[in-house]
Amino acid sequence: MRTTIAALFCLLSLTVSTAWAGNTQSETINKQNVLAFYDSALNKKDFAQARQYLGATYKQHNPVAQDGVGGFEKFIAFLKQKYPQSRSEITQSFVDGNYVILHVKNTGREPGETKAIIDIFKVDDNHKIIEHWDVTQTVPEKTASGNSMF
Repeated sequence: MRTTIAALFCLLSLTVSTAWAGNTQSETINKQNVLAFYDSALNKKDFAQARQYLGATYKQHNPVAQDGVGGFEKFIAFLKQKYPQSRSEITQSFVDGNYVILHVKNTGREPGETKAIIDIFKVDDNHKIIEHWDVTQTVPEKTASGNSMF
């Protein structure tokens, strides 16, 4: 009986520690790919380098960006031409299965203006980005709460 209880306790301990051990291998790859994509696309403005992280299709939910891989290529060309100094610093990143969420501090688009951005990416089972949503907000000089947006 003691052996059975000890074995069950060990099994339960392993199960709980595995459940709380962190991200799965697939989630880790998803997050790494989105982070590499983001740096290639938004900071280096290198569509050719970023393309390897996109799936065959790319669904865009930003209302001012064109849909598809070609639409994203045009967006990067626009950034490269109009905002070559634009820089996106990822302050937080989260992964949950096939979704990766980034909290981003963007500068270099409008003089003296910082943007807070939440980007959400959906990744397919091959770890390729297939869908994107974002919300962007200008960071005010002062907040009512006194807390930073980052």
